[in-house]
Amino acid sequence: MRRFFLIVIVLSIVGCGGDVIPKPKAYLSLQYPTKEYKEITVDRPYSFEVPTTVKVQEQPKNWLKIKYPLLKASVDITYRPVQNNLKELLLEADKLVFEHTIKADNIVCLDYSNEEKKAYGKLCEILGNAASQVQFHVTDSTKHFLKASLFFYTKPNYDSILPAVDYIKKDMIRMMETLEWKE
Repeated sequence: MRRFFLIVIVLSIVGCGGDVIPKPKAYLSLQYPTKEYKEITVDRPYSFEVPTTVKVQEQPKNWLKIKYPLLKASVDITYRPVQNNLKELLLEADKLVFEHTIKADNIVCLDYSNEEKKAYGKLCEILGNAASQVQFHVTDSTKHFLKASLFFYTKPNYDSILPAVDYIKKDMIRMMETLEWKE
């Protein structure tokens, strides 16, 4: 018994050395490529600029998949010609955004209008653990309708992917601003 107390006393003296210093807060440091843009080179009824670091993959029906391999994400572009169905296309685009209300904490939409390029639409940011965090649609109201949705190839954890969402959202805004319709 005496040996036990002696060991406890020695361990408490040896084990309790120095001042306790709290660890500093750690912040995630992500490095994203510097942005340079180029116009897409595929033949579509529209064109816009994308970062030089992405891979543009052609899809049927004038659709595109813009892949961000380093971020494990893509922006899926769908195109539909307007054939006296603009109201249905707009309702469908809104429906696809608001399907995420189950998982979303909030949905913030901003209207977009560029009279010079005849481009009118809406950009929606879906806050929370939804499948798609950013979506937009743009139309000229007579011939063209384009929709874009951001997806990550992982289970959504909004806090973890937020820096990547912000990075790609800027590219999506650039797509909207540089969008031009081909007649």
